[in-house]
Amino acid sequence: MSKLDDAALQRLANTVLVREASGLSSLADSVEPSVVRVARIVVATAGKIITTGSGTSGIMAARLAHLLSVCGTPALYLPATDALHGGMGAIGTDDLVLAISKTGRSSELTDLVTRLVSRDVRVVAVTEASDSPLAGAATDIAELPATAPDADPGDMIALASTLAVGAWGDAVGIVAMALNGHTIHDVVRSHPAGGVGTRKDLLDDDNRPVVGL
Repeated sequence: MSKLDDAALQRLANTVLVREASGLSSLADSVEPSVVRVARIVVATAGKIITTGSGTSGIMAARLAHLLSVCGTPALYLPATDALHGGMGAIGTDDLVLAISKTGRSSELTDLVTRLVSRDVRVVAVTEASDSPLAGAATDIAELPATAPDADPGDMIALASTLAVGAWGDAVGIVAMALNGHTIHDVVRSHPAGGVGTRKDLLDDDNRPVVGL
């Protein structure tokens, strides 16, 4: 058991928060072009939007699929391993796959993407490594800024890097929402449960735009 007192632990917590805030701030003024480019690809896709990944990146891919659906772009998450065990049969040439991996060195994800591209499926690799196997296998790349090694402890535990890809995905979802003309009214209609579902006042405003526009 550690002998650290509360003051030392609070300093440690502060260090984590400062590093993660710094990691997020590095996105601003650097990834907007990729956000808009991918959002336009998403909106123009005739088929399904599929997100995929492994480990923590897979969790962020699942979050992105949910967010896109909330924002008016139907999307589903398919774990890379499940896809390799037959699930990839659900992906067609009209679909778009968003494949997330910080390092781009997930062998199962690269294998999946290689197979999908060979079947003429469009795949966007969302990664910090444009020279990685995943990026090389994909048809498109959305490169994120490299996470400082100390922001992901040991350059292994995905902390700041998950926040970064999450924020990037948030921006894609909102930009796609704007492109689709999806309103806050529409969000409430498709989200009848929880606190959002109680916002009946918003159902009377058909033209409320995306926040910030």
